[in-house]
Amino acid sequence: MSMLRALRRRVLTPNVRETLLETRGFHVKNAEAKHQLETVGTSFLQGYAYAVEARTADQAVDWLETVPRAFRGFAYEGAGMGAVMLDSLTGGSRRLTGILEGEGRRHNYMIYVGIGWAMARLPRFLWPDVTATDPVLRWLILDGYGFHQAYFKTGSYVRDPAAEHHFTWKGGPDAYSARAIDQGIGRAMWFVGGTDPDVVADLIGTFPEHRHGDLYAGAGLACTYAGSVDEDELRRFAKHAGDHLPSLVQGSAFACEARERAGTTTAHTHLAARVLCGGRTPAEASQVCTDARPATCDGGEIPAFEAWRRHIATTISSVPHEQKGAVA
Repeated sequence: MSMLRALRRRVLTPNVRETLLETRGFHVKNAEAKHQLETVGTSFLQGYAYAVEARTADQAVDWLETVPRAFRGFAYEGAGMGAVMLDSLTGGSRRLTGILEGEGRRHNYMIYVGIGWAMARLPRFLWPDVTATDPVLRWLILDGYGFHQAYFKTGSYVRDPAAEHHFTWKGGPDAYSARAIDQGIGRAMWFVGGTDPDVVADLIGTFPEHRHGDLYAGAGLACTYAGSVDEDELRRFAKHAGDHLPSLVQGSAFACEARERAGTTTAHTHLAARVLCGGRTPAEASQVCTDARPATCDGGEIPAFEAWRRHIATTISSVPHEQKGAVA
């Protein structure tokens, strides 16, 4: 059985070469940023492999908890994808549910994103039942879908901003789906641009203006969660955002919440929170997110997820500029 599990891992797990910046044709800012982004990729694939090779969900979680803390969330993201891929072959949702009900509940943001990765790889008839997921957080699944498409189909999803990609699903109003996918595309742009704020801003700038807010929200999450920028670069990125600064800081606050919830907050999280979230600590930015979390999902044309995002953006952006550390 162990040989069969190892074979299952080898057959199902993408090749690590696919995460190299040279393979993807992404911008290389410097050696440090390159190493950071490629370590994110290998951590993701490690988590994916753990999810498909482990005997049980509990064993997968035990293995995931050995991943270095700074990169553990990316491993759980990969595990979310791997669990869905495995469940699609075996029927049901046992592996995904098991991980989410265990220690993975602290990484639920990242796991939901991983579900979207799997949907991008699976035929529609094998997609998981998204109606069984959290009605507020399930939009993160489309964030993951958008990230995957931008990461692996960069020519169409990033470098051709006029390209249209119609999408429909059972998770909520289709009118909002494109926006959630754009949030994932924006997050991927942080990787495509090699963590260079000028390059990423230039990429966003090629898209129609009405898409900039969601793209900056995704990039704000990535620049806080994945990092590899200094304070001057963060401030420069904030200036690039211009009128979309509230969206950028909302994404940053989401990243703080994801890391605080999982206990994986790093020194970079503190830096990004101070610069982008009005001088707050990651714990304080996270608290804004949890305090604003909708208690119910009303099923309207504006999803509770979007109302949540707007509340976070308004709350953090209303901090007086003279507060120490706030973006000026």
